[in-house]
Amino acid sequence: MATTLPDILLTLLAGAATAAQIAAGAGLLALSLGLVLALFDVFSPMAWVRWAIGAWVEWMRNVPALAHLFVLYFGLASMGLRFSAIGAAIVGLGLVGAAVLCDVFAAGLRALHAGQREAALAVGLTPAQALRHVLLPQVFRVTLPSLGNYTTQLIKDTSIASAIAAPEIMFYARNLVTSSFQTPLIYACAVLLYASAVLPVGWAFHRMERRLGVVR
Repeated sequence: MATTLPDILLTLLAGAATAAQIAAGAGLLALSLGLVLALFDVFSPMAWVRWAIGAWVEWMRNVPALAHLFVLYFGLASMGLRFSAIGAAIVGLGLVGAAVLCDVFAAGLRALHAGQREAALAVGLTPAQALRHVLLPQVFRVTLPSLGNYTTQLIKDTSIASAIAAPEIMFYARNLVTSSFQTPLIYACAVLLYASAVLPVGWAFHRMERRLGVVR
């Protein structure tokens, strides 16, 4: 196995590419599903739909993400439904993220004045047009700080995927430590890789907040 610093970095960078794939897939799943659930939670006239969404969100948020990954990767495999390690990580982290973002988007929608939707419909916009052109741009602005926090946390949470053998940064770091025993150097490199991914993302969100005049 690699023992020199350049080889260690190259090995960990291969894990970083997998971590980026997991974060991108889970993030897209979380954003799309979280928004859909939030819309049903806020606008559905059926109480049982709102109750079911609330119960699912509470379940997903109050069970550790690692437990969800274990169920997807090990539990479902025993019933004949097999995910790859990367696939289980994307689905597991995406579902947990969808629960988080459902609450975020729902709070953003409820923060808007109810008359805005009625006014948009009154001038001839369809409900979909009112949502796209009037409500969602404002929801994005209101929820931008929470979206930034979620994104940086998701990048860090990709490390959990190493527990199901997804070949990301910590998976390779642990293997390198086992074979070379250069523990401080290897884990320091892993920390620097995570920081080099998280800090620019956090900076980008802060910059967007300043441009949009978002007050935390």
